[in-house]
Amino acid sequence: MDENLRRAAEAAAEFAETGERLEAVLAAEPSAGRRVYLCAFDGGPGRMWLALDAAGDPVTSRSLVRETVSIAALCEVAEETAGGGRLEELRQQLVALRLTESPPGIDDAEEAALALEATIDTTPRIATPAYLDDIGAAARRLEEALGETESPFARAMASARGSVEALTQQVESAYKLELT
Repeated sequence: MDENLRRAAEAAAEFAETGERLEAVLAAEPSAGRRVYLCAFDGGPGRMWLALDAAGDPVTSRSLVRETVSIAALCEVAEETAGGGRLEELRQQLVALRLTESPPGIDDAEEAALALEATIDTTPRIATPAYLDDIGAAARRLEEALGETESPFARAMASARGSVEALTQQVESAYKLELT
């Protein structure tokens, strides 16, 4: 994965204008086998965006750019909100609770928290619908183990819809090429 990101960054750097620098490259597969690299540039008149396909060629399809931004943003939100957004702290609280009170189901909750932590990929990862589903399933397992009847994770994802759409519009309006 790191080699692919490096190649995408090199290809994207060719599109930097005077004074701009490549700030980020996010890998996504909005649909199976369709790799896209979303690149953010800073230092010019404002943040600019460009998506590159797996071969390093610019993407000009508006729908593909929108799908790429959406899945990348949703995966970021999922990682940040799963387990209440403080997964390590939650795991420490569960250990303390097990040691002091040992309530029924604490082992299941600890296992679910550990599984969720393992699901969230801390290495450069590819944002995919399957990855998003995996986080959602692991988050729901934890919520159920904690006795949650409604899903805080699902509420957080639903409330992110407006932010994701705003980011998508920002990318479209500051895209380096004309979208079709």
